[in-house]
Amino acid sequence: MKMFKPQTWLRPALLAVPVVAVQVAVSQIQSDLGFSALSSAVAQEEPKGDQRETRRTPALRNKVYEKLAEAQTAAEAKDMATAAKVLDEMLAGRRDNELNSYELANVYNLYAFIHYSREDYDKALQAYENVIKQPDIPLAMEINTRYTVAQLYFVQERWKEGIDALKKWFAMTEKPTASAYVLMAQGYYQMKDYDQSLTNVQKAIGMYREGGKVPKEQWLNLARFLYFEKNDINNAVAVLEELLTHYPKKQYWVQLSHMYGEQKKETEQLAAMETAYVQDMLDKGTEKVTMAYLYLNAEVPYKAAKVMDEGLDGEAIEDTSKNWEILGNAYRQAQEVDKAIPAMEKAAAKSDDGELYTRLGNIYLDGEEYGKAIDAINKGLQRGGVKRPDQARLVLGMAYFNEKQYAKAREAFQAAGRDKRSAKFAEQWIKYMDSELDRQKKLREG
Repeated sequence: MKMFKPQTWLRPALLAVPVVAVQVAVSQIQSDLGFSALSSAVAQEEPKGDQRETRRTPALRNKVYEKLAEAQTAAEAKDMATAAKVLDEMLAGRRDNELNSYELANVYNLYAFIHYSREDYDKALQAYENVIKQPDIPLAMEINTRYTVAQLYFVQERWKEGIDALKKWFAMTEKPTASAYVLMAQGYYQMKDYDQSLTNVQKAIGMYREGGKVPKEQWLNLARFLYFEKNDINNAVAVLEELLTHYPKKQYWVQLSHMYGEQKKETEQLAAMETAYVQDMLDKGTEKVTMAYLYLNAEVPYKAAKVMDEGLDGEAIEDTSKNWEILGNAYRQAQEVDKAIPAMEKAAAKSDDGELYTRLGNIYLDGEEYGKAIDAINKGLQRGGVKRPDQARLVLGMAYFNEKQYAKAREAFQAAGRDKRSAKFAEQWIKYMDSELDRQKKLREG
């Protein structure tokens, strides 16, 4: 019996992960930004410029180097005021052309670090732009600085400007890194250009695979999200399977189970969720309820009942009418009527309408507790909200019949028969009851 449609709970479980990935990336950008040595741009771990063109870079003169070193020492000691003062004096006291372009680039580079340390990102960006404006600086310095500019835009969540800056960097370097493609992918993700985002993250993942390296978890997560947004379920599943190979976590087993459900692969859907369950990974009540539903769908009701029973007993599953109803139905399907009854009693007591009392009456009837069946069904009918009152009255008639309260049984069957959906069954029961009464009469008369 199919009771559960995974489509109703799939999407919420898969959203928001890429946002986390972007936040991680931005944190990494912030940790990467920092002043390194003189005559270089802000330090980056991966992007390294190529040397496609030769530039005649002016020399860094000793007296200028000494001033820059003084400012750098102060900056490294976190004395930003002194560092800025030294740089201010270098610019304020200089005569025209006293500092060449390379020396100016280093001055602005150190200014940028100071502004960034003060979290004045606008001034930091302006300083880095001044580095780039200087003619004849080393190509590697310009390339690294352009990458830093792009990163700073991303730190400020100025996604469009960051993408544009990164495009300029791509145009200048012969060997873009995988991390740069991911940065571009995250920018496009924030701009909701999911096609471009997917193209770039696929490129990064492919570069790592070609190099024999395992793609980073955040990259795979972003790709999985983007595939899902494009309704490319097969590729989303493939990425989740790769995530589980290298980064086995509960969330990926749960998500994979959901995705198998989208593919109508019910056996795999159950297996993925069960893998997480047997490893005690399912720590949320809703996840345990999902596990129970999947067992019910697979016609393994006893396992469903055990999941619900343990969860309700340990208070991991919320103490609601619906959850007790699931437990009661599971035990009933497993032919464990004695255990189904107390579960359904709790479900009915917590319910706002009479529907569950009529179902409880059915279970009492199965357990041959006819008096309790009568009480439960009458209570349900009086409370209202019963989906099929005609069926409830049929069961009520059966209970009265077994209690030998034939007049009330007839009344219940007749009431059920007023609904054309139950008219045939009601008529059959009345005929059967009449024949039974006739048989009993003949026995008494000898």
